[in-house]
Amino acid sequence: MSKSLVKQTVPFLLLLAAACVSIFIPSLPHFDDGGKIYNGADIAWVLVSTALVFLMTPGLAFFYGGMVHRKNVLSTMIKSVVAAGIVTVLWIVVGFSLAFGDSIGGIIGNPATHLFFKGVNSGSPWPGAPTIPFTLFSVFQLMFAIITPGLVVGAVAGRIRFTSYITFIALFCLFVYAPLAHWSWHPSGFLFKMGALDFAGGTVVHISAGCAALAGALVLKQRRAHLEKKEVPPANIPYVLIGTGLLWFGWFGFNAGSALGANALAVSAFATTNTAAGAAGLAWMFFDVIKGKKPSVLGFCIGAVVGLVAITPAAGFVAIPQSIFIGFIAAIISNVVAHKITNSKIDDTLDVFACHGLGGMVGMLLTGIFATKSVNGAGADGWFYGNPEFFFTQLKAMAIAVAYSFTVSYVIFKVINLIQPLRVSQEEEELGLDATQHNEKYMQGTLLVTKNGVLAEDEEMIRDGEEL
Repeated sequence: MSKSLVKQTVPFLLLLAAACVSIFIPSLPHFDDGGKIYNGADIAWVLVSTALVFLMTPGLAFFYGGMVHRKNVLSTMIKSVVAAGIVTVLWIVVGFSLAFGDSIGGIIGNPATHLFFKGVNSGSPWPGAPTIPFTLFSVFQLMFAIITPGLVVGAVAGRIRFTSYITFIALFCLFVYAPLAHWSWHPSGFLFKMGALDFAGGTVVHISAGCAALAGALVLKQRRAHLEKKEVPPANIPYVLIGTGLLWFGWFGFNAGSALGANALAVSAFATTNTAAGAAGLAWMFFDVIKGKKPSVLGFCIGAVVGLVAITPAAGFVAIPQSIFIGFIAAIISNVVAHKITNSKIDDTLDVFACHGLGGMVGMLLTGIFATKSVNGAGADGWFYGNPEFFFTQLKAMAIAVAYSFTVSYVIFKVINLIQPLRVSQEEEELGLDATQHNEKYMQGTLLVTKNGVLAEDEEMIRDGEEL
């Protein structure tokens, strides 16, 4: 059997093995508290929030797919969406156990604790979510694990092989996401015990994805278009607008759902989320105008997403008025850095590090400044409320997360490149990944007119057409 055939067969065989083993996992009755613990309203809200967070994954696909060149639209979108399949299976088999299983020294969960979801449906509730079933908590957490590697796609779009990216998703989930989730959200995790606060994933999701994106961009190096300083026209700006709407809508589940109940904290997180997004979208757009640009759809959309990223770690710890400042300052910082990186030798295709990585960092640090126990008694008072020690706790946790995420992700990309090429050939890059990686093509409905006045919907149908 040839090496190429072995590589093609391995993913299928691994899935087959997981499917076969799953047959023999014993079925246990669901935990029933006799109506003493579970709260119907909390269950309903977290179920809805779980669905909302899942919606963010196709929303992200639209957001990224609309910004790349049209020859790479489908390949970019599927790399985000396919994580729903890969991470779901991994999460059930071992991922949830690594993140939330019995702690091994505050570093990682015992993989045997919930192997193949053993005991999840019959176990007592998670300590931080006592009014909802443990199974619901685990599935809610799954949605966060799904979208995180999908965020990295934007940095490597247009030049990474699909099979290589699938491998990255699996390794990232096991060696980056699961440990960070354990450190930050498990009661025995060392960042949790240190006193670091991350309400909904500023560290676990956005810093990890942003740093992985930077590592991927460095390993893959620059696209030909970036080397030649060619401007790549967005394939479909309405897609970006649709994606932003879906992300914004889904983020209410992302942040307000992290209250893990239908309560006042969820209401506060909902409001801070919306406020920061609105302020950041305006800040990015108005800042572009100051720099001499026109107010743009892309500018508002990107800014709004940066605001959503920045408020994520803070959503359940800061008051609503301060979320305006958090969104504003995060958008300005990300705007400046994105421009600097674009003009450097680092080819982060869609500015993932500047928007998600830096947005998460700003959010973590501003949580250290504006967090207040008047919003969440289980949190802490920040520097603005007379507790500078908490700010330095956040700073230390952020530095650890950045160093770990970048280093391990860089190693993962390098290891994959040793096994199989990460990057497509120059010819494949020129032709586009939709055709060369998937044998499919994105057809944008563009109105064209020929010299003789005949209309068509695709420029390839009429060689000498002129776009209206």
